[in-house]
Amino acid sequence: MLPSDYAISLRAAMNPYHGFVSQFAALLEQGRGYSLGGFGPAARPTIANDAPKALFFAPHPDDECISGGLALRLLREQRMAVSNVAVTLGSNKARQPERLRELQAACNYIGFGLITTAPNGLEKVNPSTRAKDVAHWGACVTIIQSILQNRQPTVILFPHEHDWNSTHIGTHFLVMDALKRMPPNFECFLVETEFWGQMTEPNLMVELGPEDLADMITATTFHVGEVNRNPYHLLLPPWMMDNVRRGAELVGGQGGVAPDFKFAALYRVRKWRAGRAEKFFEGGKQISRSADLSELFK
Repeated sequence: MLPSDYAISLRAAMNPYHGFVSQFAALLEQGRGYSLGGFGPAARPTIANDAPKALFFAPHPDDECISGGLALRLLREQRMAVSNVAVTLGSNKARQPERLRELQAACNYIGFGLITTAPNGLEKVNPSTRAKDVAHWGACVTIIQSILQNRQPTVILFPHEHDWNSTHIGTHFLVMDALKRMPPNFECFLVETEFWGQMTEPNLMVELGPEDLADMITATTFHVGEVNRNPYHLLLPPWMMDNVRRGAELVGGQGGVAPDFKFAALYRVRKWRAGRAEKFFEGGKQISRSADLSELFK
């Protein structure tokens, strides 16, 4: 053993947190050698033809895996027909066909259906286009409205309005503008997600079990080109752990006691009714792995 190794071992013996952190670092390095994609489909339930529908409006391919924890629980526990709506296929035109193939493989693994908006996805989905190119924006809104009209979803998931990335923010307003065009009697539950920018006022924390999170990570690895560039799939567990820290107070209330969750995702839930988004419960909800999700969407 080298002197430096001896010193590290001695510190770990005296202070167990050195070993605690070292194990996290070792796991991260170990994960870098794991395979990307190529796995057989994850286990999934049989979905009835008349099952209620959930739509995940993904700004980019991979968002469905990274921010889709609640969508996965709705599929597996509530037997909802969950479909990913590929709003864009990224801005790199040369990569768009490949990103679509990666997305198809990821959805096939996780069990989500796939709805495309255009052969190469929608273009210029951002706040600047909304403000300056009314014709193009209106055509994009019409496509999203058509999907909502045809699918009649019970639940839709899409980014919140401050999710930093311009396409994420654009997707938020694209969906909201499409909702405003729907008939006055159209109703659904709105679930706003976060990825790049944290929500300041989430009202829902959903616990994720190790198996669900592992499948989210595995599905993300099918986006090979993206995770080769940035292996963010390996950082999902600590992110979902940090959500428990944040959610204990942001959702549970300042000074709240953290629930006994290891992993969780944060969302903002409202209901679209009579042409507007409205709260349908006060305060925040913390949904454990054993809780019945049907109680939330009533």
